[in-house]
Amino acid sequence: MNEVNKLLKAFNEDITLNIDNWTIEHQFISGMKKWIANIVPEELLTRTLKQAIESLDTMSQDGIFYKTFPDNVSSPDYGDKWGVTANYIEINNRAIAEMDGISCKNGLMSAIKLLPAIPPSAKSWANCIILSQIFPNIYGDGYNKLPDEENSIYGIKLNDGYSKNIINNEILEEISPNEQFRAFNSLANFHGLKTGFRTVISADQIKVVQQDGSDITFDWNNNEHFDLFLNTHIELINLGFEAIFIDSAKHIGGYDMANYTGVGALPNYEQMQYIIHEIRSRTGKTNLSFVGEKSSGDFERYKNLGLSTGTGFIDPDDFHTVRSNAIEYKYSKEYSPGIEVSNDNDTGGRSYEERLRRINNSLFAYEYPSDKLASFMQMEDLFPLRYDTNTHHLMMSNPSYSTDGTPESHWKNLFAMSDGKEYNKKVAELFVHSLNL
Repeated sequence: MNEVNKLLKAFNEDITLNIDNWTIEHQFISGMKKWIANIVPEELLTRTLKQAIESLDTMSQDGIFYKTFPDNVSSPDYGDKWGVTANYIEINNRAIAEMDGISCKNGLMSAIKLLPAIPPSAKSWANCIILSQIFPNIYGDGYNKLPDEENSIYGIKLNDGYSKNIINNEILEEISPNEQFRAFNSLANFHGLKTGFRTVISADQIKVVQQDGSDITFDWNNNEHFDLFLNTHIELINLGFEAIFIDSAKHIGGYDMANYTGVGALPNYEQMQYIIHEIRSRTGKTNLSFVGEKSSGDFERYKNLGLSTGTGFIDPDDFHTVRSNAIEYKYSKEYSPGIEVSNDNDTGGRSYEERLRRINNSLFAYEYPSDKLASFMQMEDLFPLRYDTNTHHLMMSNPSYSTDGTPESHWKNLFAMSDGKEYNKKVAELFVHSLNL
């Protein structure tokens, strides 16, 4: 039994699927590619897991409705260098988790429910979902806290499995955490998406859990710690992820440390080069994408490191600037810089018009579609957040916005309402015109 059917069984659901009429009423269409838009996330997050799977099946890109979820789903194939031109959309799966009283749980299930509203990949380039959280966070994993209390995703634990915020621990007897990740990746691939996850490399932001003692701070010069980091990331790639977003990658090896805002030592250049090489080698996957936070003009440095692309080098606001860079780097298929709609440090305040302009530049500023540069978006760029929070705040803290202690209230109040719905429609209209290019 494949992992998706196993997941349905874990929720006591029949694995026989039915066409979802709600999806048909809300789908946007670009050729054979379909997704849900003109919505607020609450409409998806309050649906059942089976309804989410039936929604994806109803929008199947090959036009076939599968009565049971198929075995052997393949990731969309754009060759080994797909990461150079992809759109990376980071989904904060902790923020959309079930806030049930003070607990925070089942973020991966929420991410599955949101998948139908993510535009699938285009003819010429991939869309790739990046999950913000995989590992347990140091401060209060499994719980929400007040908006001003620290609960940072940037502080993680290794050697302690996966985050309680993310994995559904209530169904472990029926389906393991690894199988839950495989199910997520299969569903994303079925919808025409690639997947990846965020990782951190600043030593003082990583704790190593010792089963017989206190947690200790990660040390890049400790061989056991180094192997733990490497093997943990290999395991995740073997579960179906194809991209890793590396926080603070610009500063690897002590580069531009005057602008470094992380905490603790970073791996040296050769260490990170070895990690990236070994992940590709030991998984046998030549088509992985490694994305670095921030880029500079020293492209050889990043290419030789093994990265595919990096953020924050090109001005995203001017169409002609983006287009001229796309033309300039059109033959740079090992590494090229990308443009940002927004990043994980976004503190809000950007107008809808500016976000839409940046998305437009990401999707259309080139001479030919094959020239397209990579782009980077946050959940907020597709689904606007409520007025008094922002992307970075939700990375640094984990508040519940529920007014009655229920997950449904949190989902309703986390996002902008009528204006967010109209904005989401406008984003979809841009993607409609881009996906057949």
